[in-house]
Amino acid sequence: MSYPASTMPSGQGQAPGQGQQGRAAASGRTPSHVASPTDTGMIPIIRQPQPGQQQRRIFSPGFGLRGPRRNRHVVTADELAAISMPIGDDGVIIGTDPESHPAVLGLSRPTAFDVVLVGGLWLAQVLALRAAATGARVGVETGRPQAWQQLAQAAGGGQQCVTVYPVGRVPAQGPSVSSPVVLIRDCGIRPPRGRVTSLPWQAVMTVLPFVGEHAPRWLAQADLVGIQRISPQETEVVRDTLGIPGDSLQHLPTLHDGVALWCTRKHRKFVMTEPTDAETGLLGVARRMD
Repeated sequence: MSYPASTMPSGQGQAPGQGQQGRAAASGRTPSHVASPTDTGMIPIIRQPQPGQQQRRIFSPGFGLRGPRRNRHVVTADELAAISMPIGDDGVIIGTDPESHPAVLGLSRPTAFDVVLVGGLWLAQVLALRAAATGARVGVETGRPQAWQQLAQAAGGGQQCVTVYPVGRVPAQGPSVSSPVVLIRDCGIRPPRGRVTSLPWQAVMTVLPFVGEHAPRWLAQADLVGIQRISPQETEVVRDTLGIPGDSLQHLPTLHDGVALWCTRKHRKFVMTEPTDAETGLLGVARRMD
C-alpha cells in the first residue's frame, strides 16, 4: 500500500531549532537567535538610533542651545597696563582744590572718624546737606535750633533725613553699613562731652566758631581738621597743636569766605566750596561769620 507524498514544509517534524539551523547552514549565514534553556520564545527587538539622533549625540554633547562662537579675548602681559578703570574717592564732594579737581570727604567709614571744623555755620550746613544727599542720616546737636530748623525741614524732600537735637540729648543712632550716620555738634566754643561718640559708620563733626583756649584739645584728638579764615594769633595755636608748616598757615588770615584748609598732621589741601543754586536759595551766599 502506497502512501501519498509528504506535503509538510521543510523543517516541520524536526527537533526544535533544527529547521532554523538547517536553513541557516544551507544559506551560509550565522543565525541571529539561538534558543537557550531560559528562552521564553520571544525574539528581542533592538532599536537602532536614527541618523539624526546620532548626529546630535556626536555634535551636541552639552545641554541647551549652543552659544555664539567668538574668538577669545587675549592680551599680552605688556598690554595689561592699558586695561584700567578710573576709581575715585567715595564720599561728600566739599568743593574743588587749587587744580580744579573735586575734593571728596569720606565721612561714612567702617572705622570711627572725628572731624573738627573751625568755621562758620554756613559751611557746616552745606556739609550737612551734602552728607544727607549721599544717603547718610544727619543728626545735629545744637544750642541754636532755630538756625537749623529750616534746613531740617527742606532736606530730604519731605523725608526725615536731618534731625535736630538739644545739647546733651542725642540718642543712640544705630549706625550700620546700609544706614551711616553723620553727627554735627554745633555747641559753641566749649562743647560738652557728647553722649554719642564716633563709631564705625558714624562720623562726628564738631564745629568751633574760632580757636579758643579749649580748641587745642579738640584739634589734637581729631582725625581731620577744617579751618576757615582765622586771626594770626589763632594761626599760631594751630601751628603749635598740629605742627603744620608756616607756608600753609600764612594764608589763613586772608582766606575767602568759601575757602577752608583741610588738613591732618601729614596732608594739607585748600578747598573752595561753591554752593549750588538750591544751597544758595536755602542758605544764602558763602560767609565766614554769622
